[in-house]
Amino acid sequence: MKRVLVMDDEQITADTLGLIFRKRGFDTHVAYTVDAALDFVRESHPELILCDITMPGRDGLEFMVELTRMNSSCPVIVLTGYVTNLPPVREQIRKMPQNTHVFLKPCPPEEILREATRMLSA
Repeated sequence: MKRVLVMDDEQITADTLGLIFRKRGFDTHVAYTVDAALDFVRESHPELILCDITMPGRDGLEFMVELTRMNSSCPVIVLTGYVTNLPPVREQIRKMPQNTHVFLKPCPPEEILREATRMLSA
């Protein structure tokens, strides 16, 4: 069973994505803060991460920087509801060694699942 981390400060979004992935057979963990997500990455080494960008305190960009420092090869699906986030997200992605894909929210869960499956089979 593939281990997936969903990180989003909007609990309804994180919980819903967690439930969708769980129903598809993934071992899913949900984190509502960057620090909780980083703790999970250190302890459990997920095989895929869904990462929101705009969060209070430390944001998703900081999470991606820290993930790169950790030398994690875990693929990342970035979720953002703001078009203005795209330039800094793309800049950070260029610096990351892992496979990364960006979705603008809201987006159909089927598209996220399709990309997750592709990334996990690569």
